[in-house]
Amino acid sequence: MGRSSVLTITAVSCILFGSAAWQLNSHYSSAQAAQPQSQAQPPAPQLQPVSDTVSTSTKPATNPAQQLTAAPGTELYTAKRGEAIPTIARRYLGKTSYLTSSQLADAIRAANHKSDASNILKANEQVIIPGILAAPITEKTIPVPRDFEVRAIYLTGVMAASDHGLRIIRHWREVGGNAVVFDIKDSDGSVNIPFEHPLLGQHKVYIHDVPKLVRFLHSQNMHAIARIAIFRDERMVVEHPDLAVHSRKTGQPWRENGKLVWTDPSNPQVQDYNIALAKHVAQLGADEIQFDYVRFPAEGDQKDAAFVFQKDQPAAPDASTAAVPVSDVIPTAAQSAGGGTLRQPPAQQQSTGSPRTSKSARHADAKPTTPQRTDVITAFLKKAYAELHPTGVLLSLDVFGVMAWQRQVDLSHTGQDIVGMAHYCDVLSPMIYPSHFFGMDNIPHPGDEPAHFIGESMQRFEQITHPDGNLATGVVIRPWLQAFRWRTKTYSPEYIKIQVETARAKGGIGFLFWNAANDYSKPYEAMPEMKAANFKPVPDSKDASKNNPRYFRGDELPAATIKASLVPGN
Repeated sequence: MGRSSVLTITAVSCILFGSAAWQLNSHYSSAQAAQPQSQAQPPAPQLQPVSDTVSTSTKPATNPAQQLTAAPGTELYTAKRGEAIPTIARRYLGKTSYLTSSQLADAIRAANHKSDASNILKANEQVIIPGILAAPITEKTIPVPRDFEVRAIYLTGVMAASDHGLRIIRHWREVGGNAVVFDIKDSDGSVNIPFEHPLLGQHKVYIHDVPKLVRFLHSQNMHAIARIAIFRDERMVVEHPDLAVHSRKTGQPWRENGKLVWTDPSNPQVQDYNIALAKHVAQLGADEIQFDYVRFPAEGDQKDAAFVFQKDQPAAPDASTAAVPVSDVIPTAAQSAGGGTLRQPPAQQQSTGSPRTSKSARHADAKPTTPQRTDVITAFLKKAYAELHPTGVLLSLDVFGVMAWQRQVDLSHTGQDIVGMAHYCDVLSPMIYPSHFFGMDNIPHPGDEPAHFIGESMQRFEQITHPDGNLATGVVIRPWLQAFRWRTKTYSPEYIKIQVETARAKGGIGFLFWNAANDYSKPYEAMPEMKAANFKPVPDSKDASKNNPRYFRGDELPAATIKASLVPGN
């Protein structure tokens, strides 16, 4: 075969092979086009950066579109495995606007769409923490005149900072109350708030944020009264025995009926510590500072008790062998609930003379040439008032109800000279619980005679502080009233009403209800009834009118001031 033949055969073969390939490809393309789109092959996987790969021991990365973001006023928290919402709430409470950790825990559940029973979180689970504050809350005192009509209940420090306490406050407001007394320092010396002082050291805190609590009270249109028990301070005596009252016989801390509870009221360190605490609370926004136990110890071996102010004085004979009556010692929680005994034994006493003729033996006798306990208490109050008055707070003092009788033994032991004290405070609050007037006026069951003992006590206090109708001191008498059933068979809403009506009729302005267990069920019932009957005519009386309400005026805090105090940044 020649060269030309070979070339011809090769060319024809190439043409035939190309034609066959074209037909085959055309057939395959047609088949592919005939298949539905859902059968298309997925794209090839792309390589991920090393930082985006996930090991089998960690949680896969969350889709960016599903990431939680912290809105203004919130914060994101990543939980550890098994961590509980209440634990997180306690940790964050101080950074939020919530008053209690349980309130914050409920808010966390709501913000994260969890059920009320939800508690345990998963590892790396992110949760939103609501109510985050940009800065700590600061609150200002709302100044009121000293004759502002306070209608208050008392709460322990533990109760005031609890959910139940907040419910009590709201309920009291609903029925017509306008103020709350809450413990800053109780009579065992325990301080319930954060406070740094060389004499205090570490202590259990219950009210973690005073400005926050005061702001809550202000938001409820309520007057905030901070109670401080002054010289009865067991904690201080135990930790600093040198600040206690001392025994003349042994030189050791003196005991009142076997108990180590009294600091020396004349010791400058003790005085300065209490004034510093009061001033601190005033600067946190409280509207009123209330001093309790502003006195010397009234029980025990008085001849054996030695005080700093007596350092250069000879031992003075005891004014009387009788103990000072403790007719109005504040009862314990058990007593308020209807049982128990007094912490101190009562002494029998009789009222002598009418309030308009009875005079203090101290003022009637020649004035002693050496300082007395009354001088110490009055001087302390003068110093405290000078420190507190410029802050805008009111200063009120709790005093024994029996001081209205102005007996020499009472004055010499307690140091509570009512006239002297009245010059350095805005309000006097005598503790005139009827059940505590043991043996007085030949009445065997004083607890069942509230009208008599409230009326007699108030009349005497008014006469002492406002003789002949003159506002000699300008002080307001605002009594502590009985809100517990101890030693009375007649405790009821009517019992509450009798006390309030009698105190007002005898010159009192406002009132404070005491119950150590913080049970105010009877005042809750009585308040609406008193409000409804306030301006109704009283049989055989011409006193009921719009200008002279039967029970209380109904004073309220100035609305504009409250609104201003709640504006952020104020």
